[in-house]
Amino acid sequence: MNILLQAAFNKNGGAMQQILLIVVILVIFYFFMIRPQMKRSKEQKKFRESLQKGQQVVTIGGIHGKITDIQDGTVTIEVENGARLKMEKSAIASSIGDQLPDNK
Repeated sequence: MNILLQAAFNKNGGAMQQILLIVVILVIFYFFMIRPQMKRSKEQKKFRESLQKGQQVVTIGGIHGKITDIQDGTVTIEVENGARLKMEKSAIASSIGDQLPDNK
């Protein structure tokens, strides 16, 4: 009978080890995959909210330009030869430099 109890205990102990292993894998997955992605997403959102007129930016398509107008979800950028493009704020990938004074 004692052998049966030990076998049952070992069987449950193995199940606990498997559950513990799954929990450890999920924790590692969270800290190395999910958390950094959430942090990058928050930084991008903060960057897009801080866009200002006159700022030099690059779009996700690689277009360089200067912001001339900002509305709720869209920005208008001026590219070479004075052409203006209206696009979503989410299409702005990064800023080139500090705000430049308007030369007009």
